[in-house]
Amino acid sequence: MAAVTMRLPAVRAPLDSRAPRGGEKHLVAPGDTITTDTGYMRGHGTFVEDDKLIASVAGVVERVNKLVCVRALKARYNGEIGDIVVGRITEVQQKRWKVETNSRLDSVLLLSSINLPGGELRRKSAEDELAMRDYLQEGDLISAEVQSIFSDGAVSLHTRSLKYGKLAQGVLVQVSPSLVKRQKTHFHDLPCGASVILGNNGFIWIYPTPEQKDDEAGGYTSNLEPVPLSDREVISRLRNCIVALVTHKMMLFDTSILYCYEASLSHQIKDILKPEVTEEIVLEARQRLLDLEG
Repeated sequence: MAAVTMRLPAVRAPLDSRAPRGGEKHLVAPGDTITTDTGYMRGHGTFVEDDKLIASVAGVVERVNKLVCVRALKARYNGEIGDIVVGRITEVQQKRWKVETNSRLDSVLLLSSINLPGGELRRKSAEDELAMRDYLQEGDLISAEVQSIFSDGAVSLHTRSLKYGKLAQGVLVQVSPSLVKRQKTHFHDLPCGASVILGNNGFIWIYPTPEQKDDEAGGYTSNLEPVPLSDREVISRLRNCIVALVTHKMMLFDTSILYCYEASLSHQIKDILKPEVTEEIVLEARQRLLDLEG
């Protein structure tokens, strides 16, 4: 019989909640007054009542000059032009694919917004429309960039760069979009031997780092070769480290994930999600980040 691990409930002290250097974040709940200064402009997550600016969602107050908004701690993804997203094809329609991207409405990938295999740029013909399922079909995962936002808030995607396209041979982790830090690039080849795509929409893709970049693939070919055990172990460890960081509401970016991965190396992969181990490695990663900022 397989061994069974049993645990007794235990009261644990909360993690050290010190904010990184740079000042405390101003947290508000719905109905809290943010300011009574009438010189501010209201942004997302706020409303005005009796000359007071009031929060309509629970989150962090952000100020840009005179614009005040509240970024919700837990919410659906709100697309912004230029965002990198990971999504799943849910339906093939006429000249477009519907994509699930963790937003309120399904996103759209138009046939005219993709590069066909080989990377050629040309008009899409009726033959291309008939062959849409040869490129992407229901259930396929893709990486893409937000091209535009429709008037109803739906997102239009494009995969015109060869770094975007169909995803295979990896693991998908779904987190809150508010925990993904915005960076110049969201494609990271980590020194541990795996790569991650940190989608702004909260979908994170972990996959083996390719030995060579295939510039002629066009983003729609799937490598179905067996993944070595060593690569699968690295991917599994990264996945559990990301879950550990999310459990303690830490921001996800390449450095925080790498520090957490390195802190976990003294533990077995299956033990990372044990509460006391999670707390230990997250505290170590957080301390390294604080030292880095200092």
